[in-house]
Amino acid sequence: MFPRPIQSMSPASQVAYKIALPVMLVLWLLPLLGVAMTSIRPSGDLAAGNYFGIPSRLAFDNYLTVFRNTDLERYLLNSFKVTIPTVIGAVGLSCLTGFALAIYKFKSNLILFFIFVAGNFVPGQILMVPVRDLTVSMGMYNTTMGLALFHIAFQTGFCTLFMRNFIKALPFELVEAARVEGVSEWQIFRHVVMPLMRPAIAALSVLVFTFIWNDFFWAMVLTTGAATQPITAGLNSLNGQWIAAWHLVSAGSILAALPPVLMFFLMQRHFIAGLTLGAVK
Repeated sequence: MFPRPIQSMSPASQVAYKIALPVMLVLWLLPLLGVAMTSIRPSGDLAAGNYFGIPSRLAFDNYLTVFRNTDLERYLLNSFKVTIPTVIGAVGLSCLTGFALAIYKFKSNLILFFIFVAGNFVPGQILMVPVRDLTVSMGMYNTTMGLALFHIAFQTGFCTLFMRNFIKALPFELVEAARVEGVSEWQIFRHVVMPLMRPAIAALSVLVFTFIWNDFFWAMVLTTGAATQPITAGLNSLNGQWIAAWHLVSAGSILAALPPVLMFFLMQRHFIAGLTLGAVK
């Protein structure tokens, strides 16, 4: 079921692996490297057709220009206004729902769990029209709050699945011992289960942050204009504003990619621990 360790393979397979790995890594990073090179390429190089050659000079001022001449700063702020509440709301709710579905035994437990999970199997394109009509009727269309609330509602299902399975793997004897000592259910959740959930919370926060920050579809459906659009939709508008200024579009793309990358590296230790906890006994 699981791949064999490379050390157990034949010498020829090990050599092929060591050759293929850097080649695939370069191929995977090639588009990103191309965008990074274009972001520091002067406009004169692009006008002269120098798209892939060595830049005539390193034009780091492209990053300053994209801030001064566009609404990129506002787009970035809108992304934080949408992403941070979504992470807090979705992860917070899933901790509660995951705890309830994992700890308590009642008849409708599996039905409720199925309801939480079933929404993840519905394609977003099918929900586009009803979700847009709902936000319009609620007066939340074209607002960062409306976009954040939608993401919270839609992400809670996956987060509940993640948290429920994580809590289910914890030693139930800890909960039983706390109940014998007369500890309330809320105190069990707060003082017994929550400390053990920190790696899972960190891993889930990174996943949700990255997904919501990079969302383009719902940003285009539920927001319009620089006042509310997040960075993904803003880059699309920037592309229309700077039709031939690919160096500025590339600079904006690099800046847009930095927050989730920094989030991952800051939470890397907790992220890996949350994903691997329970993998071995």
